[in-house]
Amino acid sequence: MRSNPLIPALRAAIFLCCAVALSVRAATPTPPNIVLIFIDDLGYGDIGPFGSTLNRTPHLDRMAREGMKLTSFYAAPVCSVSRAQVNTGSYGARVSIPGVFPPGSKNGLNASEHTVAELLRARGYATMCIGKWHLGDQPIFLPTRHGYDHYFGLPYSNDMQRLSAKSGTAVVPLMRDEQVIELLAGEDQDRLTERYTDEAVKFIRDQRARPFFLYLPHTAVHVPIHPGEKFRGRSANGRLGDWVEEVDGSVGRVLATLRELKLDTNTLVIFTSDNGPWLPKGADAGTAGPLRDGKGSTWEGGVRVPTVAWWPGRIAPASTCDAVAGNIDFLPTFVTLAGGTVPTDRKIDGRDFSPLLFGQSNVSAREAHYYYRGYKLEAVRSGPWKLALGPQIERLKDGASSADATAPGLRLYNLDAEIGERTNVAAQNPAVVQRLQALAQHMAADIGDGQPGPGVRPAGLVEHPQLLYASIDTSKQKKAKKK
Repeated sequence: MRSNPLIPALRAAIFLCCAVALSVRAATPTPPNIVLIFIDDLGYGDIGPFGSTLNRTPHLDRMAREGMKLTSFYAAPVCSVSRAQVNTGSYGARVSIPGVFPPGSKNGLNASEHTVAELLRARGYATMCIGKWHLGDQPIFLPTRHGYDHYFGLPYSNDMQRLSAKSGTAVVPLMRDEQVIELLAGEDQDRLTERYTDEAVKFIRDQRARPFFLYLPHTAVHVPIHPGEKFRGRSANGRLGDWVEEVDGSVGRVLATLRELKLDTNTLVIFTSDNGPWLPKGADAGTAGPLRDGKGSTWEGGVRVPTVAWWPGRIAPASTCDAVAGNIDFLPTFVTLAGGTVPTDRKIDGRDFSPLLFGQSNVSAREAHYYYRGYKLEAVRSGPWKLALGPQIERLKDGASSADATAPGLRLYNLDAEIGERTNVAAQNPAVVQRLQALAQHMAADIGDGQPGPGVRPAGLVEHPQLLYASIDTSKQKKAKKK
């Protein structure tokens, strides 16, 4: 039987098609791993890359040398609001999270919100939250109900302690997934940073074969200050400096693990803070460096936070970007990098800022950034110009407040010319004032100004909330302490 002369040609064609398919598959980039390290109450001037000479931060110094400093990066005045912005890509006021949730609150992050973890998990990512959550402590509000495969940490701030019914001691609950596993009292908090870091390293090792998203919102450096034994008394800046330096050590362990596993060239790591330093705490407060005021305010020191981005081979080493970006931009940026699509069924305030990270642009992806304190719109920034729309609260360490902070009327600052917001140049720039006023009016008509506007979505609601302490399994607590 004679062979078909077309068969060799057909086989060759099939081989060529397979080779091309394999080549295309090999050329298709693997979705990057994403690690977001989120510090509590860390000021703009508290780490070496942003000018600190008191706190030693060698790992962050190296991270900045190998990556990018974002010097106009914005959070919110207080922590729950920032955490809502990270997870939803929207201003806290838009998702009805204008302030801080106490333990047992009936409100929290609405289950209907699309979170960055949910959207990444839909792309095949393993997801985990390790640390302080603070978006509601009822089961429906916890990380595991918002796209995170697992959770380990405190559901709210470490100073929100309640008396244990059994011991009468002031305690805060440590959770795994949706169960309280320990009640931490006093020095029990000394190992929090170490334990969070252990969990983070384990997660990276366990998930190294697939894309992962690690959200690591540290309890540090929120009061009460609890540096671990290896760092206590080692800094030149008291116990606050000790804890800042322990945070730096934690960053070093995370980055070292990524290098060891050869994941560094396919992992975006971002280090940032939830708001500025809590200045009334005195020696336990950090510093905003050249910025004015701190936590709780919409002055730059309250909301502009030290931020470093690291991705060897993708982000240029020793680079700096002063274009405006913020934590509302994390969701669209991370989802886009993962190959996903940002939902269009609701308004997302953030924008993809990866062109800034990769040096493809030096212009903000947003026309303006809006400074909300609660539901009150207090300022707007576009380019170098910041327009304060009225009086702004000032929380200085000595309790004083400058006269210009409480003065009525519009105040315009050129942040490129004067980062410290001291010179009002409104009279010299009426066209700029008019343009920024129009932007503010447009946003106020959407989210509101003092009261929620039509663009605000509801928070989650539990009619009969319960404190977490009643759910503790004492047998699990005893086993955990033995470990």
